[in-house]
Amino acid sequence: MPFPDIDPILIQIGPFAIRWYALAYIAGLMLGWAYIKCMCERFKHPITRDNLDDYLFWVVLGVVLGGRFGYVLFYNLDFYINNLLAAFQVWKGGMSFHGGFIGVVLATYLFARKHKIEVMLLADLVAIAAPIGLFFGRVANFINGELYGRVTDAPWGVIFPNGGEFPRHPSQLYEAALEGIILFIFLNVLVRFSTIRTSRGLLTGVFLIGYGLARTIVELFRQPDSHIGFLTGGTTMGQWLSIPMIIIGALLIGSAIFHKGTSNQKEVS
Repeated sequence: MPFPDIDPILIQIGPFAIRWYALAYIAGLMLGWAYIKCMCERFKHPITRDNLDDYLFWVVLGVVLGGRFGYVLFYNLDFYINNLLAAFQVWKGGMSFHGGFIGVVLATYLFARKHKIEVMLLADLVAIAAPIGLFFGRVANFINGELYGRVTDAPWGVIFPNGGEFPRHPSQLYEAALEGIILFIFLNVLVRFSTIRTSRGLLTGVFLIGYGLARTIVELFRQPDSHIGFLTGGTTMGQWLSIPMIIIGALLIGSAIFHKGTSNQKEVS
């Protein structure tokens, strides 16, 4: 089917333009921040509203700086080595989720240490809200007609403006469903259980594994970046970058279960 006639620019006044992509970032961050506030109040977490207001600024820096640095490092390093100034031209596109994730991890750690907040408590709160931003980001990718999938004969295949004459998988929407909707529902079912909610790091571990598996699956349908192509055994860069997330997620879950079991034994004795 033809690509929907959606202009990537929502409003433009002279040189000033408001793009759907920018709005997606803003919506994801603001809704995620509001959701974390609600969860703190609902479950009586010892994090104040002022803390969360300050934390939002740190997360924005982590997402933008980490996302851009990750794209430069993981996806197009040779080009940016020869074009250093282009690395700072964020408005021309080029962001990496894995880089943004690293940026948020660093921002969370530094913010928690500065304000004497339990790091894994804050990380777990971010984990249950992160799929909100992922959903909006992937929908924006679809609107931009970027990061499309491989050629397909499926009836829902889309002919993207820059994807040639053949229909392709709308892999952006697959990611929006798996990384956004399904992962959000799963995490927010788990958080209802007090034993899971109080096992620091468990929700973060589930998010990491959930994202890693979702991304690995969708990469089977997504067209690799043209300047990178397929890697060893037909794998992609997105799959390789997801492996450490899955491993770290498993370690966090194992650690959370172990420490929970140890604390229970101490209470019994």
